[in-house]
Amino acid sequence: MYEYILFEMKENGVGVLTLNREKSLNVLGREAILELEKLAGERLAGGNLRALVVTGAGSKAFAAGADVKQMRDMSGKEFEAYCEAAYGFFGYLGSAPFPVIAAVNGYALGGGFELALACDFRIAASSARVGFPETRLGLFPCWGGSTRAAVLAGPSKTKELVFTGEMITAAEALEAGLVDRVVEPESLMEEVMKTAGQIAKNAPLAISYAKEVINEVYGEKLSRGLARELETGLRCFDSRDRVEGMGAFVEKRDARFEGK
Repeated sequence: MYEYILFEMKENGVGVLTLNREKSLNVLGREAILELEKLAGERLAGGNLRALVVTGAGSKAFAAGADVKQMRDMSGKEFEAYCEAAYGFFGYLGSAPFPVIAAVNGYALGGGFELALACDFRIAASSARVGFPETRLGLFPCWGGSTRAAVLAGPSKTKELVFTGEMITAAEALEAGLVDRVVEPESLMEEVMKTAGQIAKNAPLAISYAKEVINEVYGEKLSRGLARELETGLRCFDSRDRVEGMGAFVEKRDARFEGK
């Protein structure tokens, strides 16, 4: 039914969504994002989900980010549509009436990290690495990452991650508040499914209301930040530095940025 993702419904009401492009480190290309949107409308909305687990195929990556090779050749309008599709699905996860758990099994970078941050909480393998490498490409995290990371980790840590583009370990992400638990890689899915199963046993209406109320605590600020982030990200896409950064990435050379 889907080419880029897998979805399995367990008997206890827990759904497992797997990004299924292991050879390309589960990169979130345009086609994958469109399939995620389709899944939300066809299988997730209005169903009997008690909890949703999101993870990546294989052991190397949760999701290595957006598809830079695709983005390099996109027009501004195409990039805007790409961003809005990602925003739509990420926003759906945040507002869905069921809890969403990210099982971060490896690299969660750029758009992949932004997907994890859009989930209600994150359980990571000790081998996982997270980060925002976008500034090395002439962009910045504009799929919700800058805003959501700042809410969780505060502005200083978020600026460090975004400005440097460096990856951090799962332990460092835990200390910063960007993941909620770190477990050994071989027990990740067991631990995540155990937690999801505990949630699934509880009253779904009460959980839905609790999620709604907790989201409202920071909802207005988050909403303003997300809107501003997308607007600025689209402007950044039109820069010469973005063209140079993505060209350098694809051509495997150092970028020569001019600030234009």
